[in-house]
Amino acid sequence: MRRKIVAGNWKMNGSKDLSEKLVGYVRGEAGSLDNGVEVVIIPPALYVGDVLAQARGAVSVGVQNVGQWQSGAYTGEISPEMAKDAGCHYVLVGHSERRQLFGETDELVAEKVSLVIASGLTAIVCVGETLAERDSGEAESVVADQVRKGLVAVEQAEDAGKAWKRIVVAYEPVWAIGTGKTATAEDAQAMHASIRSVLKDMGAPAEEISLLYGGSVKADNAAALFSEPDIDGGLIGGASLVAEDFVSICRYVPAST
Repeated sequence: MRRKIVAGNWKMNGSKDLSEKLVGYVRGEAGSLDNGVEVVIIPPALYVGDVLAQARGAVSVGVQNVGQWQSGAYTGEISPEMAKDAGCHYVLVGHSERRQLFGETDELVAEKVSLVIASGLTAIVCVGETLAERDSGEAESVVADQVRKGLVAVEQAEDAGKAWKRIVVAYEPVWAIGTGKTATAEDAQAMHASIRSVLKDMGAPAEEISLLYGGSVKADNAAALFSEPDIDGGLIGGASLVAEDFVSICRYVPAST
């Protein structure tokens, strides 16, 4: 049975006050979520400790990025082992903003994924096409290429079966992130089905891997998106900064059957 996950990516937003009030509220509501969803909050690294203090085990916590090294003279970087030591369970890898603004390549994503799973954390690996790529009919091939290249280390791992259990894939069409636009539920489902097919071709236990949708997910479109058979939850941006909206989105995840 695939995990149902709703993860809130705060991006470069947050404060001690937000960590206390928002996470406290989400923690209080988590007990009333009867659909089996795992709630994850991914704050800026500076606030991981504050979020963990409020989460108290009821909410999982992740980091937005890690370096491609485990230690050394890399000022400003954090490693997967550090994230694990701090109490995190998840790491975002390959978010479109990291790819576009910081030049991260599929090869770099693969390096980071390898370190993340070796540390015992779960990688939420982000993939997605630009508007130009979608308009030219290349969306599925672009995303398939990102999946294959970004997860090549998992495919080739000595214990691939164990490694695949530490992978979540988040499909985020670049043109829908922070724009107010979103893929239709049908378009999102088609891409998720394509991703699952690619994973199967790679030898992954594709039906067991959680696939999330991200890209202007809000309370008013979450139900339609999450009702699709290959969408197992969401990676939420702006709406995750509003406690009531975030919890509402979590409630729209259908219960596992």
